Formats: sequence, C-alpha cells, structure tokens
Amino acid sequence: MSQKIYVGNLGYSIDDSALSEKFAEFGTVQSSKVIIDRDTNRSKGFAFVEMSSAIEADRAINALNGTEFGGRAMNVSEAKPMAPKSSY
Repeated sequence: MSQKIYVGNLGYSIDDSALSEKFAEFGTVQSSKVIIDRDTNRSKGFAFVEMSSAIEADRAINALNGTEFGGRAMNVSEAKPMAPKSSY
C-alpha cells in the first residue's frame, strides 16, 4: 500500500523530477508533486511524494528529514489527510 509524504522548506528551484530522483534512493516513487502558486507560477516551497510502500516511506522520512536539498533543510514527514473545506 502506498504512502504519501509531505516535504516542506524546499528550495524554490526544486522541480518534480529532482524531487523524484532524491526520494528514489529509498524505494519506488509513484508520484512527486511540487506545489506551484497559480498567481506567480513559482514553487510554494513544499511538495508531496507518494512512495510504493510504508516501509520505503519511513526509510525516506528518517533519512531525509533535516537534510539540505536545494539550499534549504527539508522538513519531511508523513502527509496528513486534507481537512475538509468549510462552506460559507
């Protein structure tokens, strides 16, 4: 079963493929997505990576959390489910 990882404090020059390559060292990356600001078309500095198993995800989290990538120390953790949006 796949597991989603949150990656924060990313350097703004990091793209999906660079992120995927970095996490591929720890297992099979099913997807990687750097979140882009729709107004500026620039990275918001965080991303999500989906690994093929929880074991691979845990290995990547433990190895990469706090390490430098793109000039900044990454915050890597298990992704939390998205909170439901309230309607006004």
